[in-house]
Amino acid sequence: MSSSSLTATKALKPIGTAGNFFAFALDVFIALFRRPFQLREFIQQAWFIASVTIIPTALVAIPFGAVIALQVGGLIKQFGAQSFVGSASVLAVVREAGPIATALLIAGAGGSAIAADLGARKIREELDAMMVLGIDPIQRLVVPRVLACMLVSVFLNGLVSVVGVAGGYVFNVLLQGGTPGSYLASFTALAQLPDVWQGLAKALVFGLIAAVVASYMGMNAGGGPKGVGDAVNQSVVVTFLLLFIVNFVMTAIYFQVVPPKTG
Repeated sequence: MSSSSLTATKALKPIGTAGNFFAFALDVFIALFRRPFQLREFIQQAWFIASVTIIPTALVAIPFGAVIALQVGGLIKQFGAQSFVGSASVLAVVREAGPIATALLIAGAGGSAIAADLGARKIREELDAMMVLGIDPIQRLVVPRVLACMLVSVFLNGLVSVVGVAGGYVFNVLLQGGTPGSYLASFTALAQLPDVWQGLAKALVFGLIAAVVASYMGMNAGGGPKGVGDAVNQSVVVTFLLLFIVNFVMTAIYFQVVPPKTG
């Protein structure tokens, strides 16, 4: 093969990978509606993902809320609008910090575990054996993991929001001299109910992306244990890139659809 052909092949490889990924995602979507549903696998995966992410998520949410409260509180004080510290902190946590922190933990802990598990099954040829027996690996293994990731992401987003807002409250009252009453009373000054729904929608989509990417990387691992490790690393990196792109798109659409609330 000539050097020009090799160069063209390497240049087109990312396009082929992207096409294979979208085809895999479409197969997962179709398999969501097939029966029988693997309820036991779904419950096991949801419990496993929650067990490996809930404590790190709670610990990460505290500094998230603290940093946001300190930064927002210091900035707002310069404009003499201390009464809006609570509302601004809630907006930052519910709209952005909660879904982003949830996505990072789901991709880093849950997604890597999914990629490692499916990658190990791939190199042991378990997936090929299932296909020989007439069992669809996507329906049997991937769909329960995708739904489990989406469910756990929604609950983790709620946990991050609650812990982040509470952490911001503590740091605002203790370190910035804010009053508890003004912090709590300003929640509804700028925040509104669609902000909560947007955070939940982001968490749901982020969980879906993390699970699909991890499953795709795991099921296409090759080259023995090293290939599994490479698939795990690639799944985390690719998930992070997609999450930030999707987060920007969803935020832009939200601001176009839902008008901001004025104080």
